[in-house]
Amino acid sequence: MTGAVSKLAAPRPAAASAPLPPASLRPAFLASAPSPRRVLVSLAGRARSPIIAMSSAKDGNGAPTKRTTLHDLYDLQGQSPWYDNLCRPVTDLLPLIASGVRGVTSNPTIFQKAISSSNAYDDQFKQLISAGKDAENAYWELVIKDIQDACRLFEPIYNQTDGADGYVSVEVSPRLANDTQGTIDAAKWLHKVVNRPNVYIKIPATAECVPSIREVIANGISVNVTLIFSIARYEAVIDAYLDGLEASGLSDLSRVTSVASFFVSRVDTLIDKMLEKIGAPEALALRGKAAVAQAKLANQLYQKKFSGPRWEALVKKGAKKQRLLWASTSVKNPAYPDTLYVDPLIGPDTVSTMPDQALLAFVDHGTVSRTIDANVSDAEGVYSALEKLGIDWDEVGEQLELEGVDSFKKSFDSLLVSLQEKGNALKAVNL
Repeated sequence: MTGAVSKLAAPRPAAASAPLPPASLRPAFLASAPSPRRVLVSLAGRARSPIIAMSSAKDGNGAPTKRTTLHDLYDLQGQSPWYDNLCRPVTDLLPLIASGVRGVTSNPTIFQKAISSSNAYDDQFKQLISAGKDAENAYWELVIKDIQDACRLFEPIYNQTDGADGYVSVEVSPRLANDTQGTIDAAKWLHKVVNRPNVYIKIPATAECVPSIREVIANGISVNVTLIFSIARYEAVIDAYLDGLEASGLSDLSRVTSVASFFVSRVDTLIDKMLEKIGAPEALALRGKAAVAQAKLANQLYQKKFSGPRWEALVKKGAKKQRLLWASTSVKNPAYPDTLYVDPLIGPDTVSTMPDQALLAFVDHGTVSRTIDANVSDAEGVYSALEKLGIDWDEVGEQLELEGVDSFKKSFDSLLVSLQEKGNALKAVNL
């Protein structure tokens, strides 16, 4: 998280949005946690992704004294801003929490970058290798510590919202993306070893893993379903969540929650290429419109599925909606506005997880306004127009899913190779 960049929107009066716990109540590993100002100064010049310079003036209880657009996003529109990144020191998250971030998502690529580009993991890694751990077991130990530490930071938000927010997500091995039972077993194991109430176990929405989602939910484990690229697959994910709740046999469903991570920018990246290949003016006019259009229609499905008799029966047992989470929110095409995948998708009971680029842009000049259900007829028109041009939405979803799984596998495998080499070098030194 490098180079402190001070680009907050004009400060507004303080409000009581998810204050940090008083220093006396923070976990032991935060006893000497640095102030936001010190964190940002110490980050300057480090070769990591940019972190936002959050307001450093704080009252005696550690609560922020300035608001940001992230506070307004949640307080005024009911959308939870999450941060799509995690690395050591985890206490770097404190200024983000103070500025309105309410959860964290991670994935194998994020950890590959974090562990391979930092020496913050070296001491623990050396201890693990000395204790006889192999590279993969060492990887999980490193990841689990980060997840546990981040969960402690967000637990006050989890408690304040009665389990509705404040989650940290960790993904099962991407090697299991086509293994139904292996994913179920891995999710149960991760849930057990992390042992935090506010952890989300991430499971990909592959055809093989949709049954895994149902089974894991039925076992009372909260899930972040990732790599959703089409409305058809999204509906299968919702049904897996509802089926799992019904199969759980629990009389109180309030602590079994889920988010469905619907990916956005990657859809435009692929469809724009298809439109440019078609080349006709009507095709080129649709560039940069597919992803937001499909996302708006996904929200319409969300509203439909989480209403009616079936859902109301679950609500009576305390069930919470499987919130839509907008993922892949950073803009890939520099010609597009840098808040393109955040501003048009704001609405209640949703989450937007943003990497550094998108988060910084939104805090600096994002617009806090309910937009998710605006211009739905236009979204339907774009969706249909693309179909008429020969674009098959299900095929687009399948290709993006394959690319997403492959990308995570490559990151995972690359990191394991690096860790194996580092482990071998350490063993050679100790011979």
